[in-house]
Amino acid sequence: MKKVLFVIVSVALLTACTQNENYKKVMHDPLLYSQTVHELNSVVMGNNFTPVVASRNYTYANIAAYEVVAAGDSAYTSLAGQITGFDATPKAPADKQPDYPFAALLAYCKVGNAVTFPEGSMDDYIASLKKKATDEGMPSSLMKNSIDYANVVADHVLAWAKKDNYAQTRSASKYTVTEEEGRWVPTPPMYAQAVEPHWNEIRPIVLTNLNDVKVPKPLPFNVKDTASAYYKEVMSIKKAVDSLTPEQQHIAEFWDDNPFKLNVSGHVQFSTKKFSPTGHWMSIVGIASEKANADFATTVYAYTKTSIAMFDAFIECWDAKYTYNTCRPETVINKYFDPAWRPYLQTPSFPEYTCGHSTISSAAAEALTSVYGDNFNYTDSTELEFGIKSRLFKSFRDAAMENNWARFYGGIHFHQSCLVSTEYGRKVGDIVVQKLKMKKQDSLAANK
Repeated sequence: MKKVLFVIVSVALLTACTQNENYKKVMHDPLLYSQTVHELNSVVMGNNFTPVVASRNYTYANIAAYEVVAAGDSAYTSLAGQITGFDATPKAPADKQPDYPFAALLAYCKVGNAVTFPEGSMDDYIASLKKKATDEGMPSSLMKNSIDYANVVADHVLAWAKKDNYAQTRSASKYTVTEEEGRWVPTPPMYAQAVEPHWNEIRPIVLTNLNDVKVPKPLPFNVKDTASAYYKEVMSIKKAVDSLTPEQQHIAEFWDDNPFKLNVSGHVQFSTKKFSPTGHWMSIVGIASEKANADFATTVYAYTKTSIAMFDAFIECWDAKYTYNTCRPETVINKYFDPAWRPYLQTPSFPEYTCGHSTISSAAAEALTSVYGDNFNYTDSTELEFGIKSRLFKSFRDAAMENNWARFYGGIHFHQSCLVSTEYGRKVGDIVVQKLKMKKQDSLAANK
């Protein structure tokens, strides 16, 4: 009888252990985190968030997930005291320890849900995560502890997020259109109002002084002197767009990342959507993390550092845009050279100098290089779901450099602007990498 009982108990224990291992295998899979980021990416794209607002959505959600990871893994350090105005994250009670990776997923979703709209956009996905955990054998007590702790961390991050001046800028004054030569005006086909003219008033996360990354003044507007640098930039972009090769067209399309393109055909108008520039780089983080075979914690770390770099880079770039308010190539060429000329890509609704995509791409490249190293070759398949073939890159910096050509080939940025943007986006990325000590090797690398 004792032998039979021993066998029964042993089988029961083995079954319980197997269920636990099944749960960890499924719920601790870093690919599940990337899938969760993609879910928010789809919500952001579907609801027409502008690129700068999208950067806010991803960054706060990733910070919530990261804070959970840091609370459960001594290899990582909380962002408290490292980023502007962020206080210490509450710890989980000793007798109510959560499953930290699962809690990180839930915290990401709760914050992502809160900073997007319509309200509850991720509710079904959150329910699917809980069901998945239950189906894989997660004990109900652990489930409750994880949900409770995810809520605590998410609420802590959301309370901090509310102090970033975002709400105040919703009622700020709009951009003023004037007749001043060289000043930005709305462009076809939407002739939309300027996007987020007060984004430089949003609280940065790492940057403490925008003067540290203040770009030089743009080239003086001059379309009369054929020897002027500005005139040469105008002619250069016009000539390039008028004679694009198939490869150059592919580069422009690949990095288009227009979250809302208005298509006009006669009396018919319809929109097409893609991931924003930030969303594209979030996808690149996932591709790189999978190729590097990174674990769950490293994957969250990579997403968080990259999103923070892009968040601050957008603030730096928007400060330049609405300091100088320069007009787009399309406006200049239509008014002074060829009224029928159109860029290859649709012109975004904000000033030309500096280039947002080039700025955030080079910032993201520095952040990702600090995690996975330089010369990290990868295939970027992000655009396949939009019918655009993949591209191969030898490094993240290589991708950022191609991006600055992409905006030029697209006819929406002068190349001189793209070069300045790449340089200053890299500076923002460097500052983020140097200041954030998120992982033990970050501190070791900074001291070398």
